[in-house]
Amino acid sequence: MAVYTDLQEGDLRGFLSLYDIGELRSFTGIAEGIENSNFLVKTTQGRFILTLFEKRMKPEELPWFLGLMAHLAGEGIACPQPVVAKDGVALRQLAGRPAILVSFLEGQSLEVVTPQACEQVGRSLARLHEAGLGYRAERANALAPEGWVELFSRCTDGGDEAVKALMAEVRTALSALVAAWPEAGSLPRGQIHADLFMDNVFFQNGHLSGIIDFYFACTDFLAYDLAICLNAWCFEDERHYREDRAEALLRGYEQVRPLNAAEHQALPILCQGAAMRFLLTRLYDWVHTPEGALVTKKDPWAYQRRLHHFRKADHV
Repeated sequence: MAVYTDLQEGDLRGFLSLYDIGELRSFTGIAEGIENSNFLVKTTQGRFILTLFEKRMKPEELPWFLGLMAHLAGEGIACPQPVVAKDGVALRQLAGRPAILVSFLEGQSLEVVTPQACEQVGRSLARLHEAGLGYRAERANALAPEGWVELFSRCTDGGDEAVKALMAEVRTALSALVAAWPEAGSLPRGQIHADLFMDNVFFQNGHLSGIIDFYFACTDFLAYDLAICLNAWCFEDERHYREDRAEALLRGYEQVRPLNAAEHQALPILCQGAAMRFLLTRLYDWVHTPEGALVTKKDPWAYQRRLHHFRKADHV
C-alpha cells in the first residue's frame, strides 16, 4: 500500500455515489507498502479500503484478483471482499486509474512477532492454499525466476558504492539460483498470496483476524509461498534468523497441509528465491521511486542478509 495519485474530495464523492454505502465522512491516504495508491474511506455506513492501481498492475488481470478474493471469502478465509456498485460492477475508474473498494478488516499488524503468532500464520497460509484449490483460473507469477532476470536488467548500478557492490553480488547469485530452481511440475502448485508480510496480516486479541493485499497473488509452487513467509516472519531486526519462529511457522502449516518429501527438500532453494525476489523489487523501488511520493522505501540490503543465510543453510 502507498499513495502515488492525489485524490480530490469531489471526485471521491462522485465515485461513492455509484455505491450504496452511505455518504463520505473522511478519507486518508495509507503510506505503508510500495505498489498502489490506497485510502481508508469512512462513510455513514462504515469503513472501506479504496485502491487505485498504478502502473505496475495490468488492468486486464484485475478481475482475477477480485475473483480470488471473493472465492476465498466464500471458503471462510478472512480477507477483503470486493464491494460492488449499484450496477453490480466492482472494478471502476477513478482519477484516471482502475479502482476498487473492498471491505475493511478489523485488527492490526503485529509490532512484536512471537512463535505463537508464526504458528497461526502457518495454519492460515495452509488454509488459504487449501481453499484456493477450488479457484481454477490461473495467473502466471510475473516475479518467478525469469521475472527476476528481467527486473535485474531494469535496475541500475549507477548509484553509490553500496549499490554497485550489491548489484555485483546479485548478478552472480541470480545466475546460480535460476539454474537450481525446481522444474515445473516437480512440486504441488496452486494459488499463492506471494506477499504475506507482517503488514498484510491482522491480529485481534492475540488471534489472527485477517489477511489483506492480494495483488501479488498468482499460481505457483505452494511451498514457495511458505518460503516467502519464512523470509518475512523469521528474522529478528532483519538480521538474525529465529529458528523457533521457523519451527512454529512450519508446524502450523503442516497441521493443515503436510509438505511432501520433495517440498521439504526444495525449501532451502525456495527460501533463497524468496530472498532474491524481494531483494530485487526493493532494489528497483529504491532506485526508481519518485521523489515526493507518499511511500515507504524498503531496505534491499535486509534481503541480501537473508540470501546469505539461506545460501549457507541446508535446512530451514
